Amino acid sequence: MFHFLTGLLLQLLVILSEYLTSIMHDIEPHFQWRDQYQSAKDQHSPFYGRTYSEFQFSQKVYNYFIHPQWDEFGSSTLYLKVLFVDYENGAAILEFIGEWNDCLHNDVKFLKREVVDPMIECGINKYVLICENVLNFHGSDDCYYEEWYEEVSEEEGWICMLNTLEHVEQELKDTRLQYFVNFGEQFNGLNWRSQKPKFVCQAVEALVYGDVKRLI
Repeated sequence: MFHFLTGLLLQLLVILSEYLTSIMHDIEPHFQWRDQYQSAKDQHSPFYGRTYSEFQFSQKVYNYFIHPQWDEFGSSTLYLKVLFVDYENGAAILEFIGEWNDCLHNDVKFLKREVVDPMIECGINKYVLICENVLNFHGSDDCYYEEWYEEVSEEEGWICMLNTLEHVEQELKDTRLQYFVNFGEQFNGLNWRSQKPKFVCQAVEALVYGDVKRLI
């Protein structure tokens, strides 16, 4: 009986591993706004000039390959894609995948210094962070979040995380990031993919200031 259960457990682990591999491999950044913005073609973008392969997979999360369209910014477990930047209105939408680990890797430091700081220099003060593919969050101190918040709030800006998983949201709260970042029930389950990016930015801003309850 013991050997049977052990064998069954191993089979389940193999199935789970294959399932995770398939998920990570197939998830690509949202691409339906590429006619309006591409970070590789934006001279102000930290990712300007990058080239991508649709066939060569080299980046990994949890030892599983991820789609090559995701951008590396210094973290070994977290990747992102800048989906849209509106310089006129100072807004940006960033999508993430992987594990956000400030405890071991100080991911927020890389995000702030390598991605956000250049954007702030270009006048971006409103940040929509799409986190539905952030599988885990491990917090540390909040100094970079506080710095980020203070810099954007001076220009009436904000930071908002959309569609966080329940356990990720709890860890965000445990790290006391609610004082610097908007997240929670009112920002979850939002139908952002079917909307135009400018509308998403406007609707999230309305949610931040309590003007509407959720995206249609």
